[in-house]
Amino acid sequence: MPLPLATMQGPPWRMRKSLSRSTLRDQMGCSEIDLKSEIVSQDALRRTIFPLGELTKDFVKKIAAENRLHHVLQKKESMGICFIGKRNFEHFILQYLQPRPGKFISIEDNKVLGTHKGWFLYTLGQRAKISGLREPWYVVEKDGIKGDVLVAPQVDHPALYRDLLRTNRVHWIAEEPPATLVRDKMMECHFRFRHQMALVPCVLTLNQDGTVWVTAVKAVRGLALGQFAVFYKSDECLGSGKILRLGPSAYTLQKGKNRTRVAPEVSSDSPGLHPTP
Repeated sequence: MPLPLATMQGPPWRMRKSLSRSTLRDQMGCSEIDLKSEIVSQDALRRTIFPLGELTKDFVKKIAAENRLHHVLQKKESMGICFIGKRNFEHFILQYLQPRPGKFISIEDNKVLGTHKGWFLYTLGQRAKISGLREPWYVVEKDGIKGDVLVAPQVDHPALYRDLLRTNRVHWIAEEPPATLVRDKMMECHFRFRHQMALVPCVLTLNQDGTVWVTAVKAVRGLALGQFAVFYKSDECLGSGKILRLGPSAYTLQKGKNRTRVAPEVSSDSPGLHPTP
């Protein structure tokens, strides 16, 4: 006997029949559920119940207090990688990966600022701890072949900002792309790539292989390969795609404008091109 299909619209205890199941953002706009469920199959979602539904974390804590569940209230929230705990991240990773020493290089003048034990220890946008330097530098690019980590001197340096990315084949929670995207090959929506970050307005361009180009209305900080771009329309989480390709940074575009006002002709395989179906 087939399972009933449900949607999470309405109070958490009321389930309504539907052709498929979708996930909705909670009242605070935070996506503890959708950032995990955007890659779950529709078949699994049909069998899933979210007991907290639309309740916020603060409201759940209030319920715990009223029922004297003090051990729940006193439990510290996980802010890092849960399976690492209080251990040093670098020491933990180097237990499993061989060190690959490289250099910290300034993206502005190619000056070598220091050395590190492996480019894989750093994430785009994070502060790079460079021995002997007091001022903060931030990771803006990584060269996995040479082993170098490129850094910039400000937290809001233009090298950290991009407005274009391409994903792999998108996993749509409803199993099919939205009808508007299929019909027009383009669709306005929102996306995020980090938990609790503000939703970013964007335009999706659908490619024939099911991948999408994502063009942000405004450049965003810290995009990185391997992250998941999660897409939303109104309050509904549509699905996600893994980021496989990035457009040029605002700093790269700025340098190009300063060099010449006439852009050179490039091949269709060059990275950072405008999206094409």
